[in-house]
Amino acid sequence: MNLQRWTRHLLTSDWSVRRAFPRATMTAIAEAIRVAESGHGGEIRFAVEASLEPGALLRGTSPRERAIDVFSELRVWDTQHNNGVLIYVLLADHAVEIVADRGIHAHEGTETWSAICRQMDTAFGQADYRSGALLGVAAVAQALKKHFPYRGGHPNELPDEPAVLS
Repeated sequence: MNLQRWTRHLLTSDWSVRRAFPRATMTAIAEAIRVAESGHGGEIRFAVEASLEPGALLRGTSPRERAIDVFSELRVWDTQHNNGVLIYVLLADHAVEIVADRGIHAHEGTETWSAICRQMDTAFGQADYRSGALLGVAAVAQALKKHFPYRGGHPNELPDEPAVLS
């Protein structure tokens, strides 16, 4: 058990999410996703969580493990072409994870997603959450556009609004 991690999670509240991602930033993220999805056939979800529940901390749940759970909970895997991508932010751990469905992950591997996470981490480390989030959405959109170009008539399968998990 990591006492520092426990303390960070106990002290990081929903207020931290609202401070890092105020309404204007959330609106900008939703708009960036909407615009991006008009240029490709994929789906992007953005989710932010302040901290993990005590049970998850006791189990030693990593940010990656939680991101995979959220990918399932938000049904990002449930797209027609298996090309959904989740951008997950866990504030208490200062972690960004990208989970991509098998349709896009087959084309863009772990290195691509890790590079995008590092870019977002850099911006977040400077408390520039808006720019970091928008950069991440744009980079994921580029990968989707390369492999799933827009062919017209693509339905919006997932909500564009960021999910705030509590």
